Amino acid sequence: MISVAKRAFSRLPVLRPWAWLLLLILSVGAYQMRAVHLDDRLYYWLTTPAVSQWAPDSLLGREYKTQVDAKAVAGVSDNLSGVSYDEQRDQLWAVLNNPEELLAMSKDGEVLARYPLSGFSDVEDVTYLGDGLLLLAEERDHALVVVPVPERSGALFREDYRSLTLGIQRGGNEGFEGVGYDRARDRLFVVKEHSPMKLYEIRGLKRSVNGSFDLEILDHDDWIRDSVFASDLSAVHFDARTGHVALLSDESKRIMELDGDTGELIAYRDLDSEFAGLGKSVPQGEGMTFDDRGNLYIISEPNLFYRFGRG
Repeated sequence: MISVAKRAFSRLPVLRPWAWLLLLILSVGAYQMRAVHLDDRLYYWLTTPAVSQWAPDSLLGREYKTQVDAKAVAGVSDNLSGVSYDEQRDQLWAVLNNPEELLAMSKDGEVLARYPLSGFSDVEDVTYLGDGLLLLAEERDHALVVVPVPERSGALFREDYRSLTLGIQRGGNEGFEGVGYDRARDRLFVVKEHSPMKLYEIRGLKRSVNGSFDLEILDHDDWIRDSVFASDLSAVHFDARTGHVALLSDESKRIMELDGDTGELIAYRDLDSEFAGLGKSVPQGEGMTFDDRGNLYIISEPNLFYRFGRG
């Protein structure tokens, strides 16, 4: 057996030193392209009409400055998962997905109150619906649970609340990853992380939860194909001021801003070391929201909080 292997090896072409060096450079270059997602950008640049990195009148249109940089959230060791802005209380809501818990947070990343989520499973994101209501998304079950904003401390019990379960491409831990709500038109945008990436628009959500069966689900595969250049999607935000949809990619470290009616790419920003004076890229961004002044908030696993103010 050894002699056979030696003979086979002896038949391999002998490469000159410069050829080995070239092979090494190509291998390292390919790895680096994948590591920093240059392949995503190159593919997008080759297949899509030119668009500026950020458009002046877009949600991402102004320069940002880092105001809170990678702040560890007190009392949270892991699994910080989703975040949403509540303009009626001028605060944030966030969720943990193991153990399941709802957090009320200040815009500086301080925990104001904690609410254990009893009976909930794999809560991945939260969005404020207005009218004192929160929507919690359970990833594996593709379930959307509507919960009134808590008025007192203590656990919240799932059986007390109305919910919708949508069995869309169910399988493993690859369900609903992020949710964002358009109150004016009662539209919920939902993203699926990967395998494959998905962006859904669910129309008539609040009407259906309130008892009027009026639900329509749109699969925006064309938006993903034409406007998303990333390897995953971890969060979605609908911006009422611009009517745009913002998508966060954890792996590609990028925010992409789309027109909320056509899916056309408006702008994008890379959350790398050069963004907003960070000096270090955002690791594993899991949740994203904007407040009514255009400030950007990102939460990152296991327990980091970022705030970026607009210049």
